[in-house]
Amino acid sequence: MDLTDKQQEVLMFIRKKVREGLPPTIREIAAEFSFSSTGTVRDYLKALFRKGYILLNEKKSRAIELTEKAMLTIPILGSVPAGVPVLAVENVEDYFNVDKLFSQKEELFFLRVRGDSMIGAGIMPDDLVLVKKQPCAQSEDIVVCRIDDEVTVKILRNREGRLFLEPANKNYSIIPLNENSQIVGKVITAIRRYV
Repeated sequence: MDLTDKQQEVLMFIRKKVREGLPPTIREIAAEFSFSSTGTVRDYLKALFRKGYILLNEKKSRAIELTEKAMLTIPILGSVPAGVPVLAVENVEDYFNVDKLFSQKEELFFLRVRGDSMIGAGIMPDDLVLVKKQPCAQSEDIVVCRIDDEVTVKILRNREGRLFLEPANKNYSIIPLNENSQIVGKVITAIRRYV
């Protein structure tokens, strides 16, 4: 990202205030970050403007507008089966705007679900699952797991010290994890788009 850490913090505060209903004033930003001068705030706003994250109208007190570049978008990285694991192809097929849902996008990505093995958990074919990338998870978490070169989404279960992937549909079998299994991430939520 082309923002400094402090510029990113200021942008996140602006996003938060916009989500709450109104963009912040220069004085509100100064108070939030304990800046001693409104000139410091103006410097940050000018930097965000130059980098394409905000638009400014100098004649209004609440005249900060977020650009499309400032909106949080998370990539949709192809499909993941909710059924029998198949070869995973990680291609960015689209982006999903989650600016109203999340304040950070680090280590998050979407996968589109294929198959019906997770319908008992409310995950239907064509749903988008939001995945937090992480190498481990707790028993009972819904995870995306790579087994050899194949990827699937299932419930992680620990039975007598052995880990299994369990479907949420009785028509599918439990998959034991082995030394070639790797948890890709934990499913945070599923989003269904009605067309």
